[in-house]
Amino acid sequence: MSLSIFEKAIEKIDTENAKDPNKESFQGEEYSKELLYSQRMTETLLDFYPQAPQELQIAARAQHIERWKIDRETYPMDRVGYLKWREDLKKMHAKLTAEILTEVGYDSDFIDRVSFLIQKKKMKKDEDSQTLEDVVCLVFLRYYFEDFAAKHPDDKIIDILQKTWRKMSEKGQEAALKLPLDEKSTSLIQRALA
Repeated sequence: MSLSIFEKAIEKIDTENAKDPNKESFQGEEYSKELLYSQRMTETLLDFYPQAPQELQIAARAQHIERWKIDRETYPMDRVGYLKWREDLKKMHAKLTAEILTEVGYDSDFIDRVSFLIQKKKMKKDEDSQTLEDVVCLVFLRYYFEDFAAKHPDDKIIDILQKTWRKMSEKGQEAALKLPLDEKSTSLIQRALA
């Protein structure tokens, strides 16, 4: 049975992300870091919004495509450097995904929409952009927050949590409060929201 163009697109995104030299262990298995991240994005999206359109599903899967190719260390280690790095990453993710989507046969309207979503344009105004941001935040909180919080002082973490919370929709915030987090993470979130 031949694959649909959607399945081909997902397969190609996964093939690229499987090349990530950075590894992460999860439940006794070793994964390419960005491949694991992209699978978590898809799983979380479909749990949060089961009827997500294909454009949003592809944007979620390709959110960090080949992220390792632009190293954070090559930018100034300040807020301006961080924001520039993030902006350059979004553009690269959108460009690489557009190339894959063109290759598998999507039309330009579909590709433009996916690029728009990957670049998280019009958050709070565009429902799918907001949903993608919610999913990014949920994946961070569920899978990466504990390790991240352990490396930074509580006051910095509380500030980051407050900024994260402001980016999320009410539905996203409700989902975040139901995540299976450890005691320390739950306590930090409660303090951030107090």
